[in-house]
Amino acid sequence: MTEFPDIEIEHASRETLIAHQSTRLTSLIRGLPGRNQFYTQKLADANVNAKQLTFPNELSVLPFTTKSELVADQTAAPPWGTALSEPLSHYVRYNQTSSTTGNPLRWIDTAENWQWMLDCWKAVYRAARVSNEDRIFFPFSFGPFLGFWTGFDAATQIGAHTIPSGGMTSHSRLTLIDTVQPTVVCCTPTYALRLLDVAQERGLSLSSSSVGTIIVAGEPGGSIPATRKRIEDGWGARVIDHYGLTEVGPIGFECWHSPGSVHINEQEFIAEVLDPETSQPVADGQQGELVITNLGRVGSPVIRYRTRDLVVRNVTPCSCGRIFARLVGGVTARADDMVNVRGVNVYPSAIEAVIRTIPEVLEYRCTVTGEPSNRSVAIEVEPMATSNTDFVVEHVTNQIRQALGLSVVVHSVGPGVLPRFEMKAHRFLVDQ
Repeated sequence: MTEFPDIEIEHASRETLIAHQSTRLTSLIRGLPGRNQFYTQKLADANVNAKQLTFPNELSVLPFTTKSELVADQTAAPPWGTALSEPLSHYVRYNQTSSTTGNPLRWIDTAENWQWMLDCWKAVYRAARVSNEDRIFFPFSFGPFLGFWTGFDAATQIGAHTIPSGGMTSHSRLTLIDTVQPTVVCCTPTYALRLLDVAQERGLSLSSSSVGTIIVAGEPGGSIPATRKRIEDGWGARVIDHYGLTEVGPIGFECWHSPGSVHINEQEFIAEVLDPETSQPVADGQQGELVITNLGRVGSPVIRYRTRDLVVRNVTPCSCGRIFARLVGGVTARADDMVNVRGVNVYPSAIEAVIRTIPEVLEYRCTVTGEPSNRSVAIEVEPMATSNTDFVVEHVTNQIRQALGLSVVVHSVGPGVLPRFEMKAHRFLVDQ
């Protein structure tokens, strides 16, 4: 059995951590010219001499990387692009993004890169108090989306009993949970809620199941208090949030001591929080865009990646003993997702935070229509069968108005009309 990676750096001083990051980053950057065509060109275009940089002082000299650049690179040099540091024959794994914001981004990894990501996932398990004594259930499709592939492989390496359930219906998965008695479930927040709905339809109570921990990822719901509470109350289990990106890797994890906040794994990632408009650093405690550099995915590295995720960072030591910075409330919103409706900035996470406080709503969908200067919002809600539909519609309308200062049109739909999701949900639609 492979042990957890060294954890000494998690409890070191910030100064020791920064020195560690600087050494790793120096080695990474100096190895790019002539080896990685994409970054060789980017550094040259920015007039950056990789051999002369000193970190962390000159981190800001390095150019940003955006998803649109990577997609354009793959379009120009299909199918993989040029952001690779090894011969193509060295790559053994393929994944792609879920393409919620455009064309999917294809990503390949060497065996060494893949192992690095598994070690990052072991940090997630360690913080979640998951060990080789656990049975981990994966209600995940195991398609090309990276999702929980790394979580599954890492679970086998720590010696946990791993239980895949791809290609099964929700009813079949609930039967399997009852049969094999897992202690941990890894899924999206949306699917954790979906399993609760199906269990209720069958007259089952998941709060009495064997599951004590639910590790959620793929959406911000794990750090939205109302969504988190609904999952924890329904399952009788602790929610642990995880944050990562296909093109960057498994970035962060929640510990038991700071519910709703996510530690950045700063042993393996450098995290900056910048003003999304000016690209200047924001003070800790202020919202900004998360910019990530991974340090160990050397076969396909990403340098100063603009995630477009909005976060609030706290660098004070956590009561768990880790000195890694935390994202308070996880990812609070995505800069790309914000729409302005009659002078009010509206984020999908803000809509979810309100609706998930209303237990009578099983599912919902929000649609924004009209020109940018005259937008309107309509929300479809699917109430519980036993609910007073008129009351639910009125309650959602009032709660949205009170929380966001926004008048919306709310109407109800019948049972099963709104789509259900296994992976990332698409509940916030903008008519362009």
